[in-house]
Amino acid sequence: MTVKRFDVGSWLDSPMSRRRLDLSQFTSERTAVAEICARVAADGDQALRELGKKFDGWAPGGNETFEVPARELAAAADRLPAADRAALEFAAQRIRDFHARQLQTASSGPPGLKLLTRPVRRAGLYAPGGRAAYPSTVLMTAIPARIAKVPEVVLATPPRADGTVPTAILAAAHIAGVDAVYRVGGAQAIAALAYGTTTIPRVDVVAGPGNIYVTLAKREVFGAVGVDGIAGPTEVLVIADAGARPDYVAADLAAQLEHDPLAWAVLITDSSQLADRVEGELESLIRGLERREIIRKANCCIVVAESLDQAMQLANDFAPEHLLIVTADASRRATQVENAGAVFVGPYATVPLGDYVAGPNHTLPTAGAARFASPLGVHTFMKRTSVLSLNRGDLEILRDACVRLAEMEGLGAHAHAVEVRLE
Repeated sequence: MTVKRFDVGSWLDSPMSRRRLDLSQFTSERTAVAEICARVAADGDQALRELGKKFDGWAPGGNETFEVPARELAAAADRLPAADRAALEFAAQRIRDFHARQLQTASSGPPGLKLLTRPVRRAGLYAPGGRAAYPSTVLMTAIPARIAKVPEVVLATPPRADGTVPTAILAAAHIAGVDAVYRVGGAQAIAALAYGTTTIPRVDVVAGPGNIYVTLAKREVFGAVGVDGIAGPTEVLVIADAGARPDYVAADLAAQLEHDPLAWAVLITDSSQLADRVEGELESLIRGLERREIIRKANCCIVVAESLDQAMQLANDFAPEHLLIVTADASRRATQVENAGAVFVGPYATVPLGDYVAGPNHTLPTAGAARFASPLGVHTFMKRTSVLSLNRGDLEILRDACVRLAEMEGLGAHAHAVEVRLE
């Protein structure tokens, strides 16, 4: 495996330190996605059937529909191996407990002013399929929507060639309280959720990860529907000192690199010796991993900093999706974090715990978006409305400044709408 080594100067000069989500390079994919979304918007279920046969290898025929019969969700949970179901239910409860803290209620300001926080009417979730099933994605998206009290939560996921959906996906949907599961994947699934068809309802928010076609489709339909974000490949940045165990660090780097050939793993350390040992441990580790070819193609970098203070500065500039701090003073260093999707503190806080069972959400901002974005959460499915209940006394208090500002902007009708009420 080729691990790129940098000192601080060469790292800052490298485009790797300034990576961003550049969708402009996917010219043919963008064209294809735009065409798919337009077809679904125009032709609804008929387009979904044609696209399903082409991309998913299946489309409903006869009396079948895209929806998985509701009884199959509970049945899937019942036939799941007991240990698997217990793991899903354990994770679900941890996710519920954490996200319940995010609930927002109505708040008031000065007299006559109120901020209402309400759920959207319908949330559409997407769980990737294809080579693997991701029941954890179902839990991480559906549970926050349910805590937000969204009245209707639906899920789209790619079917197998025989039209079935993995048992683990259906079981997770049952445990998380999903109302309906639709057997449709890719860009056409996002379009169906955004625009609605005869059999798939139009939603207000689409959330959940996917491949480049799903990502581009979320960008294409944004505005017709809300989206949780435009995500890039997964990434982890580890800050470690000389006392960190190199095998632990190598394991955390490999765990994120196995997701995708475009994934990122960066180690920043003030110890050249640790950098050498981690590189050796990583090469030894991946030889025995099933997804070693994916790991070898991914982006792995080691940066040797002059100090841990400098390492923290570099991490804040990088704004990683996952930030793992493994230093003797890790708890103190965590207070210095400005930009990160999720922070993992100490040698035992490995990122996979956050991916599955710790409780915080695993749908996180990537490609530097942690500078301005937050993880998926209850707020993803909520909207805020300001309510102004003002009387004549309030109008008299606000009049002069309001009229003055309207006149500054040359909007005389605005000023008149205020003044006419006090004549």
